[in-house]
Amino acid sequence: MKNFITFRTHLEEAKKSIADHGKVVKKFTVGKNKVVIQKDDAGKFHALIDGEMLDKYKSQAEAEKMAKEFINQLG
Repeated sequence: MKNFITFRTHLEEAKKSIADHGKVVKKFTVGKNKVVIQKDDAGKFHALIDGEMLDKYKSQAEAEKMAKEFINQLG
């Protein structure tokens, strides 16, 4: 059985590996959520919400729009 400290450590390691997917293009907040848009070497844009990757997109504008829409649907 995992304890809380072990779970939290694995979660932080996963966030760090996701955060290394490319160059940060834009950072902004929507409500209380932090959004980061990154561009990888293949030209895809990654939308990260509070350190968790939402998806990959073809353009920066699409990544920003979908991150905002996702947060708004959460409430």
